[in-house]
This record gives sequence, C-alpha cells and structure tokens, in this order.
Amino acid sequence: MLTMPKLTDTHVRKLPFSPTRTTKYWDPEIRGFCLFVGKRTKTWYYQRDVAGRTKRVLIGRYPMIGAVAARETAQGLALEMGRGLGKKAQRGAPRLEDALATYLARPKLRCDFTKEQMPRQFQLHIADWLRLPLTEITPAMCVERHSTLANIPSGANHLLRAFRAIWNHARRTHDLPEAPTRAIEWYPDLPDGRLIDDLPAWRATVEALPNPIHATFYRLLLFTGLRRSEAFGLRWENVHDDRLHIPITKNGRPFDLPILPLHHDILAPMRALKQPWVFPGTGIGAGPLKSPRRIGWSPHAHRRTFATVALEAGVFEEYVGRLLNHTPPTITGQRYARPRLDALREHMATACEALSRRISSGERLQYGEP
Repeated sequence: MLTMPKLTDTHVRKLPFSPTRTTKYWDPEIRGFCLFVGKRTKTWYYQRDVAGRTKRVLIGRYPMIGAVAARETAQGLALEMGRGLGKKAQRGAPRLEDALATYLARPKLRCDFTKEQMPRQFQLHIADWLRLPLTEITPAMCVERHSTLANIPSGANHLLRAFRAIWNHARRTHDLPEAPTRAIEWYPDLPDGRLIDDLPAWRATVEALPNPIHATFYRLLLFTGLRRSEAFGLRWENVHDDRLHIPITKNGRPFDLPILPLHHDILAPMRALKQPWVFPGTGIGAGPLKSPRRIGWSPHAHRRTFATVALEAGVFEEYVGRLLNHTPPTITGQRYARPRLDALREHMATACEALSRRISSGERLQYGEP
C-alpha cells in the first residue's frame, strides 16, 4: 500500500495501471479514502474497521466519478460512521456467496437441478465475485463478464439473469439499488425448437449406446414427454401400475402422468439394478443419474417431439398440455377442470402408438421452422 499526496484528478490521471496486482493509494487527509488501481481500472473506495472487521464501501470508477465527487462521498461516509450510522450501511450488503445461499434455501425453490447447477455455474464463471459484497459488483463488471461469454450467448444470459434474481431477492431485506445487470445488452433468446425429425435414426443411436441406463432414459423421455429433471428424480416408489407420480415439478405442483404397459416394458431393464432411483448414477451411493451421454438430440427435443406427434395424431392441444404438465392458460383450466387419469391415458396411448408407428415406418419427418 502506498501513501501519496492528496488524491486529486491531476494525480490520479497520471497514475499508471498495475499490470500484476491491485495497488492501493491512500489519501492523507481523509482517513479510509482510497484509490484501487488494477490492470485496466481505477476505483474509489472508503474503508474502515467495523466491529473488528474491515468493511469497504465502493464509491465508483474513475474517471466516471471524479476526485472532487469521490472526496465528498468519502467525507459523508466518514461523518456517518462517526455518528454510528455507517456500521449499518456497510453491514447492509451481503456477499454474493451468502446471498446465493439464502436464495437457494427458499422453500419455493424446489428444483434440485437448479440448486446444484447454479452454484456450479457461479463457481465456473464468476468465482471472483463470490466473496464480494453485492454493492461492489458494478454494471461495468456485469457487462464485461457477459461479453466474455459471447461464445455461449444463452449461457451468458442465463448466468447473469440468475445473478439478477439473487440480487433482487436480497433487495427484499437489504438496502440495495437496482441490479447492475441493467447495463447489459442481452443476446437474442431464440428458441431452439428442434425436433427428432428422423425417428429411425434416433432408435439406431439409442440402441447403440453402451450404457443401458442412458438408452432407457432417452426412450422414456420420448414416450412420456417428461422433463429431464423429472426423469432424473424419478424413484421406484413413485412408479405405479397406472401412473408415474412426480412429487416436485417445475410449476411447484405434484403431477401424476398416466402410463401404459409400453412404459413398463421400457423401464423393465432398470428394475434389475435394484436401486431406489429409476435411473441411478454410477458407483455405490452415487444418487440419481445426472449426466447421460449426449446424443444428437437434446432431452427437450424429445419432449417437443412427443408433443408434436401427439398433436398430429389428433390429440387436442389442451390434453397435450395436460400430459406435459403445462399450466393451463385459463382460470377454469387452472382451478376447476381436473381430467381423470383414465381420460388422459387414452390420449397417452394415441401419442405412443403414433410414435411407435413412425419409428417402425422409417419415414423421415419434415417440419417447418419453429
């Protein structure tokens, strides 16, 4: 740490950037007022020890925030802390890792896949933010990180929108400004929309998979339209003669999906494994399957194909939505109408018969653009 003359625009402008590590320049007149100089940025801070811990308040980036404005802000913080108000202000912004843990602990967040993937993605792409107070994560940092992930645009959007959700959740109980993601120019979110247009090729690909668990996983997805996470979490205790019971779904409600003898035939090889999970992971005590071997069609392409073939086979869209566990668009559908499982089973049979017929026919299907 270097002590230098009074921090003014003239001095700050002449300071060289630090190529290896951040250099800190402390103002001799305002105790705790400091300039951090990194590889490409110069940033104003006010820092003070509070309750035995060093707390730091971000003032802003130079030259967007000039020395005069930064000094006035630092003097205001020093005055507040002298009155005891600064302690509350500095303690008001949780670190990102703490805000993340609080967000994932919400009772409404039931998706185990999200609980596992969100920390993993944060650790992979924004690990250097995790120990920062939220107020130190700036719009410029969000824009820069978003742009570095331009090669995976949907992933970049998903990551920073997840960060925004965590910020907004923390904002309910902390005095935080608008999320810094406001400065991001989001990449276009174009729906994939792809289907399995060559069902015989799909069958040959699945039959060639060396792991029978993976092959069965893809067969069940195609003939049920289940979401990937719902299949991952499927336990034998929830596989009944007439239905699959999904206790936790994307929309937060339990779901019963009618099934046929065909589905029991698909699942039969998995029963011999004698595991609590229908699709167990590898190794003793590994839990459910998490990463099946990738094939040329995504798990969601299986779901879209199931829905499309069902519609073309004559199943009304409302019933296709029920089989997919989509939330109905009307109040009647949401609160009043409860179709019997036997009624839905007829439509499931129609869809599965059409899928089997198309797989056997060898016909390559042609679909328009989504």
